[in-house]
Amino acid sequence: MKRIIIFLLLTVAFTSCKSTSSVANKSESKKENRSLVNNLVEKATDNIGVRYKAGGTTKSGFDCSGLVYTTFESENIKLPRSSYDQAKVGKVIPLNDAKKGDLIFFKTNKSRQINHVGLITEVNSDEIKFVHSSTSKGVIISSTKEPYYKNSFEQVNRVIP
Repeated sequence: MKRIIIFLLLTVAFTSCKSTSSVANKSESKKENRSLVNNLVEKATDNIGVRYKAGGTTKSGFDCSGLVYTTFESENIKLPRSSYDQAKVGKVIPLNDAKKGDLIFFKTNKSRQINHVGLITEVNSDEIKFVHSSTSKGVIISSTKEPYYKNSFEQVNRVIP
């Protein structure tokens, strides 16, 4: 009888430690992801003002997917090189669930397929701001409130859970 009681006490103690550990790991993981997202946004916004360059992936010029590709690569996260292929990575989520660090995709200029990407920097109740490289202004922050982006919005993908 004594052995059974000791066994049960040890099992309960071990199980409770295990569940506490799991909660701690989830909390640490969320904290790490928040830090990673902040690093990605900081890295991308450090390029504001850099000119647009088709195929560009450096400070001498970025295209939209080059900016995202290089930003994620800085944190050892490998993404495809094109916005069309980047749109296939992660999980597509509803626009109203978007958060900082998600990728936002567009079909611009009446394109039939995704051809533009940005990194979400801020989410408010009625607007999403994102950093991207535009052909006319280079690396800038834009908003889904702007008619051009409002009308060409396609999807949001979560790459960092």
